[in-house]
Amino acid sequence: MNKQQLATKIWESANKMRSKIEANEYKDYILGFIFYKFLSEKEVKYLKNNDWTDEYLPELKEEDKETVTSIQKNLGYFISYENLFSTWLSKGKDFSVQDVRDALSAFSRLINPTHKKVFDGIFDTLQTGLSKLGDSAASQSKSISDLIYLIKDIPMDGKQGYDVLGFIYEYLIEKFAANAGKKAGEFYTPHEVSLLMSEIVAEHLKNREKIEIFDPTSGSASLLINIGKSASKYIEGKNKIKYYAQELKQNTYNLTRMNLVMRGIEADNIVTRNGDTLEDDWPYFDENDPTQTYNPLYVDAVVSNPPYSQGWNPSDKETDPRYAGYGLAPKGKADYAFLLHDLYHIKPDGIMNIVLPHGVLFRGGEEGEIRKNLIEKNKIDTIIGLPANIFYGTGIPTIVMVLKQKRVNTDVLIIDASKGFVKEGKNNKLRASDIKKIVDVVTRRECVEKFSRVVSRDEIRRNDYNLNIPRYVDSSEKAESWDIYASMFGGLPISEINELNEYWTAFPKLKTALLEKTSGEYSRIVVTDIKKAVKENECVQAFEQSFKNAFGNFDDYLYNELIIKMDTLGISKTEEVLSLDIFARLKDIPLVDKYEAYQLLDDDWTKIAIDLEIIKTEGFESTKVVDPNMVVKKKGNLEQEVQEGWKGRIIPFDLVQNTLLLDEKQEIQKKENRLSEITSKYEELFDMLTEEEKEADFVNEDSFVFAEVKKALKNKDIEVETKEKLKEVEALNTEEKALKSEVKKESALLEEKTKETIESLSDEQVRQLLKKKWIHPLIQNLMQLPDRIVSELVAKLEALAKKYETTFAEIESQIEETEKELSLMIDDLEAGEFDMRGLYEFKKLLGGE
Repeated sequence: MNKQQLATKIWESANKMRSKIEANEYKDYILGFIFYKFLSEKEVKYLKNNDWTDEYLPELKEEDKETVTSIQKNLGYFISYENLFSTWLSKGKDFSVQDVRDALSAFSRLINPTHKKVFDGIFDTLQTGLSKLGDSAASQSKSISDLIYLIKDIPMDGKQGYDVLGFIYEYLIEKFAANAGKKAGEFYTPHEVSLLMSEIVAEHLKNREKIEIFDPTSGSASLLINIGKSASKYIEGKNKIKYYAQELKQNTYNLTRMNLVMRGIEADNIVTRNGDTLEDDWPYFDENDPTQTYNPLYVDAVVSNPPYSQGWNPSDKETDPRYAGYGLAPKGKADYAFLLHDLYHIKPDGIMNIVLPHGVLFRGGEEGEIRKNLIEKNKIDTIIGLPANIFYGTGIPTIVMVLKQKRVNTDVLIIDASKGFVKEGKNNKLRASDIKKIVDVVTRRECVEKFSRVVSRDEIRRNDYNLNIPRYVDSSEKAESWDIYASMFGGLPISEINELNEYWTAFPKLKTALLEKTSGEYSRIVVTDIKKAVKENECVQAFEQSFKNAFGNFDDYLYNELIIKMDTLGISKTEEVLSLDIFARLKDIPLVDKYEAYQLLDDDWTKIAIDLEIIKTEGFESTKVVDPNMVVKKKGNLEQEVQEGWKGRIIPFDLVQNTLLLDEKQEIQKKENRLSEITSKYEELFDMLTEEEKEADFVNEDSFVFAEVKKALKNKDIEVETKEKLKEVEALNTEEKALKSEVKKESALLEEKTKETIESLSDEQVRQLLKKKWIHPLIQNLMQLPDRIVSELVAKLEALAKKYETTFAEIESQIEETEKELSLMIDDLEAGEFDMRGLYEFKKLLGGE
């Protein structure tokens, strides 16, 4: 299984297992066990790198002080053989909840003192929650056993660069957040928002050799980790990023540390605190040595998604350096307290991103005063309005605010990104293209109609420091209007035709080919088939050809970048390389939205990247591997995993059959088509039956009973016509049985042949198949963009023509004619006295005599 399939399987099973336990609680148990597995396997790997073998592992005991000290020194902790995750698995039915209690207790006792801040109390939430996994020791043992067997296949050997582990961990955190209701906001920032913030920060920090980043409301640390991941694209070498994190809630704080440790970050680069960010700011010194350890925390970037509009205590904070010069946030809303805290901790050349509720842009009182001071001190760089319903547990509109300590420009970039999203379940989700567009606009400080605008400080002053986005960027759709003259007399208003100016500019000869002026303000369409006229226009055809020319050698370029350079390419950087190439090709092509093209690339890249990860991890030969196709089947009340055929680890069976085994596949397809024809023929014959025949035993509701058909044919008294119909049914049934048998046999042979073919592919055949799997779909999708643009124009023109097709006078005339016809029909009616009086009154209303 690839990482997506494995993550999905674990989530689905874990969600069923949790029974009545809240998703927000259950996540702490499964994620805690994953972390314990990680630490166990990390220790085993360390030992094997130091000449230990499997046969010696049982000697790994707490009594061996020398070994304990050595492992503690290098890893920061020690786990004895009897407490290893693999030992739990080997115990089978002898495993019990007590094994876990003993192991977690021993772990706490055997942490290296120098690593206390990283590991101390990290399993407290798991340890105290074990009792919730069942009513008795036996039921708890069963629940834990099921859990550890569920996660046993997560690879943690480091071959994947921790990507599989990290992916699954974050996948589970997100899924639990989606199921945790209002509590979700306590520990998770949606991945797409996190990625948006990460890319903005990474772009600002990209020329630095080392960086320090801080999240004062760290939650699961996913936001912090994504910042580090994005920034690392620009930093050579490992362990060049130092992570600072503070979290108030103990169980979430444990999650912060687990997530950071599992990403392979050195312990020295992880500095965490469990405390209230607003009440207990990062300590300036070690209490044991205040003079020598005085060290204010100033970092390159601060990122945070604090709780929205939370209450706090501003008493005695007037002299707090975080708020001095700006003001104190009101008692009932700590949003600006968090913002000023973050701002205080960035270096002069640093950057901060914070998620806040939309209200911080326009609320008055103390918040209005803080906002004024931030603007006058030139700290606010960018405001990004996000779509509603983008965070789990709340539907309120939110923003990302970007601030810097020192800025050259004095304006504010305001972006309304609230319209760009895709609906996913109850929530809205930023697409890759939405993120890319926002980041590009932020980086270039671009003004884009109905999307973004650079606003001067003077204009903000004139608006009394109100930063409400609609004041500066109008992203609303234009309301449809109706031209009174055209509605009465027909014709197309030139003002509405001019709304399509981007098309007329792109296709200079199209307007005159389709339209002619009837007066100074109105035109009419002069072609009978708008679609045909547009598609055949020379300017439109030239546009389509120029697009094809721009991507003329794109398949060769992709083959070189993805397949020839497969061994050396950086997966995280390659998508950016490809997107820049696509943007360059589209530079002189009008109408095509480059971000729509980017979305097509990203949709395919998600799948390509999974394949590349497997190849880079397992080697090129993994392309020739076939795995059992495991499916879950129900047997009674139990679900079990069984093999149902085979599947290629990377090369799909369908692709091989359509490319290398097409004759065999088409032969089966012919027989399957004939089976479909037989089904249709049965229906046809059934419809030909008389009502009397449909009452016979050889028919059951709407189908034939073939055993009874045979019996009926032996009946000498059967009608000749009926017999002929049943003979045809029997012949079809005989043919159908033979075909089904042949299809089953040939399909099994084809599957076996496909398996053998994949396993014996040459390297060149693999490369050609990868080209068909990776490159062809992307090119096909891109090639549809011009046709989509032309179709949109046709739809707009047809809608405009239809809008004024019938004048008001014609509608009035049609109503009049209908009323006359209805009046005449009333004259022909016969009814009782009162009904007729009512009908004559209705006739008067219609305008009849």
